[in-house]
Order: sequence, then structure tokens, then C-alpha cells
Amino acid sequence: MIFLNKDATPINMLPGLVRRTLAQTESVMLCEFTFDAHVEIPIHAHPHEQVGYVVAGRVEMTIDEKKFEIKRGDSYSVPSSVPHGAFTLEPSIIVDAFYPPREDYK
Repeated sequence: MIFLNKDATPINMLPGLVRRTLAQTESVMLCEFTFDAHVEIPIHAHPHEQVGYVVAGRVEMTIDEKKFEIKRGDSYSVPSSVPHGAFTLEPSIIVDAFYPPREDYK
């Protein structure tokens, strides 16, 4: 199945943060997040496994109380129920996959 970017509905999650669900199956969901600079995703946890790839920009990620600075080309993973958050140091684009798909992102 093909999912066209033009059909992905932009959702304003926070000021300076837009989410688009790019594709999904019964098992996995792929989302694009476009951030302005200095956007904070508060520390949170969810039952979904999450892996992400930084398409553009620079981000400070906190995963399980450890801080990492990641940039274009870097990737990360967050196991189920592990606390994590982010702060964008510059305008950034991240693509995340969630297993299983997030019901709150549909």
C-alpha cells in the first residue's frame, strides 16, 4: 500500500510542533514530527516501543534520565514504558515508528 505525503493530515500537537502520520499497519505506525527551535516534549512514558531518526536539525533527547545531543542522521530507540522527552536546539524533523500503533495518534 502507498501513502502519499500530501494526504497526511498535519496535527498541531504543541506550539511549534506538527505531527503527520505517514503510514501504518495493524502492527506499526510511522509519524513525522516537524519542530520549531526550542520546543520541549515533556518527560513522558507510553507502552509503545519507539524508534526514531533525525532527518534535520539538532535535538537534546532524554531517555531514562540520560541526556544525549543528536543531529541529522542520528537515530534512537525507546523501550516500552521508559521515560523520555526532547528539546529541539534548532528547527528539526524527526521520523518515529511506534509498535504497536498509538491509538491517540490516529
